[in-house]
Amino acid sequence: MAREIKVCILGAGKIARTMARTLQGMRDAAKEGRAPAGACVPVLWAAAARDLDRARALAEEYGFARAYGSYEELARDPQAELIYIATPHSHHYEHMKLCIRYGKHILCEKAFTANSAQAGEVLDLARERGLLVTEAMWTRYMPMRRILRDVMDSGIIGRPYTLSANLCYDIDGVERLVKPSLAGGALLDVGIYPINFALMAFGNDIQDIISSAALTDEGVDGQNSIIFRYKDGRQALLYSSMYCRSDRQGVISGEKGYLIVKNINNPQCITVYDAEDRVVTRYDAPSQISGYEYEVYAAMRAIEEGQTECREMPHEETMRVMELMDGLRREWGIVYPFER
Repeated sequence: MAREIKVCILGAGKIARTMARTLQGMRDAAKEGRAPAGACVPVLWAAAARDLDRARALAEEYGFARAYGSYEELARDPQAELIYIATPHSHHYEHMKLCIRYGKHILCEKAFTANSAQAGEVLDLARERGLLVTEAMWTRYMPMRRILRDVMDSGIIGRPYTLSANLCYDIDGVERLVKPSLAGGALLDVGIYPINFALMAFGNDIQDIISSAALTDEGVDGQNSIIFRYKDGRQALLYSSMYCRSDRQGVISGEKGYLIVKNINNPQCITVYDAEDRVVTRYDAPSQISGYEYEVYAAMRAIEEGQTECREMPHEETMRVMELMDGLRREWGIVYPFER
């Protein structure tokens, strides 16, 4: 019998509802024999919001056993095991510390924190307590990550030389993205995806970084462009924006051809072309509930194994991304009010 783990959601916004629907689907998959072999099964245990009515609405719609009108009530629940943090990234630091204080394992949405100092403190606290804390950068956990690696390692496009990736949405009307006090800007919300795509595909042996950003009147980046120059001569060209919709593609070009990843935010397929622009082959993503299930399975497996991090997104990689983004913000002159 697969172990059941009581999973809770801290926050009641859009992303929390997606996770709730995912957890429901994972339980259905377990009942119908469609879950991964040996995988733990989530129990929808509790939902928490700052407003009890919102927490109750989420709990009733998706079948959570309990609802709490404060985050501390959830953290204090002795039966809660894994807490998914779905609040804005400006609040992740305080919410993770709260959960760690009460001995809870954590799956925290990206960006992990507002800066690397916060991230390092949280990870140190979790290690001291022997608790799992992992960043819910969902593309790191998806099967398409392995498929992309296998395609590149096969040599089908030859030696790779360049990579481009973008993620842009028309989201500048969202309050948390425009306010410096909420760690706003395109970088931490959407720019983090092209950065992770480049690190997954080309690694982290970066020689230097060239970048620019267009700042809003409030002093956060409305859009940005970044070039990673690698020590072996490869280059990754990345950009993100909160003003417009882009094609969201990732393109990796090699000496024998190139490949295109459709939607780096949730890869749908990888199409491989030869040097004459002819389609060689295509790899479609496996069917999924939402894409969030992979990070939940990974977190539950790590808990079962007594690990404090997930191999798909180790603490070292979370820190690397946070430090990269800190450096970019320094170059652009972006300092959040709480960092002063």
